[in-house]
Amino acid sequence: MKKADLLSTLFVGIDVSSRENVVCAIDYEAQKLLRFSVPNNHPGAIEMAEKLHAFLYGNRDINKLMLALESTSFYGIHIANYLSSCELLMPFHTHVYCLNPKMIANYKKSYIDLGKNDAVDAFVIADFARVGRITTAPWRGSQFLALQRLTRHRLHIAASLTREKTYMLSNIFLKFSELSMLDEDQQPFSDHYGATASSVLTDFLSTEDMANMPLQALIDHIGQKGKNRFVNPGHTASLLQQAARNSYRLDKCLYEPLTLSIASSFNLISAYESEIKAINKAIEKNLKGLDPNAYHSLLSIPGIGPVYAAGIIAEIGSIDAFNSHSALAKYAGLVWRENQSGNFRADDTVLSKAGNSYLRYYLIEAASHVKNHIPEYAAFYHKKYDEVKTHQHKRALALTARKFIRLIFGLLANHQLYSKSRVSQI
Repeated sequence: MKKADLLSTLFVGIDVSSRENVVCAIDYEAQKLLRFSVPNNHPGAIEMAEKLHAFLYGNRDINKLMLALESTSFYGIHIANYLSSCELLMPFHTHVYCLNPKMIANYKKSYIDLGKNDAVDAFVIADFARVGRITTAPWRGSQFLALQRLTRHRLHIAASLTREKTYMLSNIFLKFSELSMLDEDQQPFSDHYGATASSVLTDFLSTEDMANMPLQALIDHIGQKGKNRFVNPGHTASLLQQAARNSYRLDKCLYEPLTLSIASSFNLISAYESEIKAINKAIEKNLKGLDPNAYHSLLSIPGIGPVYAAGIIAEIGSIDAFNSHSALAKYAGLVWRENQSGNFRADDTVLSKAGNSYLRYYLIEAASHVKNHIPEYAAFYHKKYDEVKTHQHKRALALTARKFIRLIFGLLANHQLYSKSRVSQI
C-alpha cells in the first residue's frame, strides 16, 4: 500500500470472542479514534458497520478501511463474511484480513508495558495492520468455506473411524486373543472389519462355542455370512477353530460385555463408513461449482486422489492469493526457522508449523503417496532420509512435501496438467 493510502486509511482491530467483538480503530499515527464493543451476532455486526460508516462519513480525510481480526477458530467467520460484503462499507475500499494469532502474540511482545484485556488486544491487532506487517490476502469470503467444512468434517469422521477401529482391537484381543495375533498370511479374513468378521466376533458368545461346534456347521455359517464369496471356506473355518482353541479362556461374566462392546464398535464403524461415502458425494458436487480446472490439475498428479485434491483446494482457495510457492509454503507452515549466529549454524532446525494445519496435513499425506508414484520424488525422499540419523522419515517426508508445493503452485498458477517432461522444470 502506498504511503498516501496509508495516511487516508482507518485501521480497525477486532478482538473476537464467542459473545462479543471488541473494536479499536486507529489512524496511521496510532491515535485511537474509536473503541467500542458489540455482541457477536447479526445485530451486533450491523451496529459495528453503522458506527464505522458514521465515523468515516464524518472524516473526509479518511476514505479507506482496513479491518483485521485473529483467526480464532470459527468465531470470526460470520463477522469476517459480513464485513467483507457489507454494502454500507464498500465505498471505503474495505479489506478484511484474518491473521494468525501467533503473529499477533509475538508482535505484542514488542510492547513491554501493555496489559491483557480485550481492548488492548484489539489495539494490538489494529497496530499490526498499521505498520504493514500483513502479508496474507484479504478474506476471500465464503466461496471455499462450504468445501472446507466438508473436507474438514470428512477428516474428522476418518479420524473417528480410525480411533474406533484401534479401540475395538483391545476388546477383540480380550475375547479372541489368538485371532488378533495371527500373521497376515494366516488371517482368515481379508477384511478384518467386514460382515463375516463381524458375525464371527458377535454371533458366538465365546471362543469355546466356536471351538466345539462341528466344522461343517462353522463352514455353513461362514458361507452364509460371506455370501459364498470365500474361495475355500473349509480352510477359513479350520483357521478360525484353531485360533479359537489357542485363545485364552475368560470368566463367563466377561463374554457378554465384550461381545456387546465389539458389536457396538462394528455398528459405529459401519455408520462412519456410510457417512464418509455421503460426504464424498457432497464434496464432488461442491467442487463442480468452484474451479474444476484446479481440481483436475491436482488429480493429474500420480498418487493424488479426490480426497487429497479436494482438501488441498479447500484450504488453499484461489491460488491467486499467493505470489510464489514460498508464500504458499509459509501459509501451510512448511518452513524452517534458521538458527545462525556468527560462525555458528545449527544443523537441526525446527519446522515452523505456524500456518494452516489442515493444509499441512493434506500436503504431507499427499507427498507420501506421490513419492510412491513419481521417481523424482522417491529419489529426493531417500536422499533426505539418508542425510540424518534421527527423525529420518518425518524429516524426509516434510522436505518432500515442501518440494511438492512447488509442483502444486506451478500447476495451479499456470492452469496446467501434470506431465513427466514438465515436473523437472517446476
